[in-house]
Amino acid sequence: MWDNWLELAIAVAIAVVAALLFTVAITLIVRLMARRADWPTRLIRHGRRPFRVLILVFALWIAVAVVAPGDATWMPLVSQLFTIASILASAWLLAGLVAFAGDVALGRYRIDVPNNRVARRIRTQVLILRRLAIALIVIIAIGAMLLTFPAVRAVGASVLASAGIASVVAGLAAQSVLANIFAGVQLVFSDALRVDDVVVVEGEWGRIGEITLSYVVVDIWDDRRLVLPCTYFTTKPFQNWTRTGSELLGSVELDLDWRVSPARMREELARVLEQTPLWDRRASVLQVTDATNGFVRVRVLVTAIDAPTLFDLRCYVREHLVDWVHRETPGALPVQRVLIEDAETPSAAPASRDAAADTGSTGLFTGSPEAEERARAFTQAIHIVPGAADDGAERPA
Repeated sequence: MWDNWLELAIAVAIAVVAALLFTVAITLIVRLMARRADWPTRLIRHGRRPFRVLILVFALWIAVAVVAPGDATWMPLVSQLFTIASILASAWLLAGLVAFAGDVALGRYRIDVPNNRVARRIRTQVLILRRLAIALIVIIAIGAMLLTFPAVRAVGASVLASAGIASVVAGLAAQSVLANIFAGVQLVFSDALRVDDVVVVEGEWGRIGEITLSYVVVDIWDDRRLVLPCTYFTTKPFQNWTRTGSELLGSVELDLDWRVSPARMREELARVLEQTPLWDRRASVLQVTDATNGFVRVRVLVTAIDAPTLFDLRCYVREHLVDWVHRETPGALPVQRVLIEDAETPSAAPASRDAAADTGSTGLFTGSPEAEERARAFTQAIHIVPGAADDGAERPA
């Protein structure tokens, strides 16, 4: 018995040394290839550890199988453990190879350059495909490990027979999850949304930072993160400012007085744009778009290569035009005009009454027999004798 265990230990040691020598030799070969190309370095980074583990598992499995006696009762259990370990190592290696292939594809399409629409589309699709492939590898590995147990293989037939019912129940239970997964795949392969796209969602401006199988992360301009389900982008409208290109057209509006000179302001705009690299020289327009409520509205249209540059360009143009109005045409500054009229003077009323009497105009209580009769009705039939005002006496009728 002791001899058998000693032989097993020697075999295991030989297997470990052989596995290490083999992996070192493969690593040296790949490093020599890395002198002429860049991809071997990435291959080493992603596949070195799982490859070493897989080779070591196979070497130990072979050593134990060769040295172990044929009537050993523990051999089936050890074989099952080595099978599970080899499945795990193989899945790890496959996931590393998938990640390596994704890095190679992403390295060929850079998104930190102008006119990167195709690169962003490829990057988004590669990221989603890599996640799908890794998830599929994990599922297959878990299923393969479960099949190594006899009890699981025994119920395999019944599980397959009830797969239809189970799929219906699972679909109903995970309806929202499946909807998000299908929506994520639809977004990627319909080219409706890409990583690094500039979007406006829920009133927030930002860039698409990450697209997964269930949610989308929007990097807001003030370093916040807006996380939305994939179904949001397939069921609700949103603005994509880089759908076909990153170039944008922006406006600057100023409400000024009617005394502003659009011609001089247009000349100043041309001078300001020539001094900044933010303008891409595609378009520059200055127009008076409205003239109401005592103001004229001057609108400036400028273009830039992308959204952040356009924001800075709009602020730059607005600041310089406001400064120019203050310096060159202060009369064009917006003002509020108020017209103040004098109230009627008290002396005007008696004069108007005298004028009416001179012209013989008829009033409510004077100027006609009917009016005087009406006056007597309001004075309790007290008759005022003409000339009585001279001596200050009143006589009854």
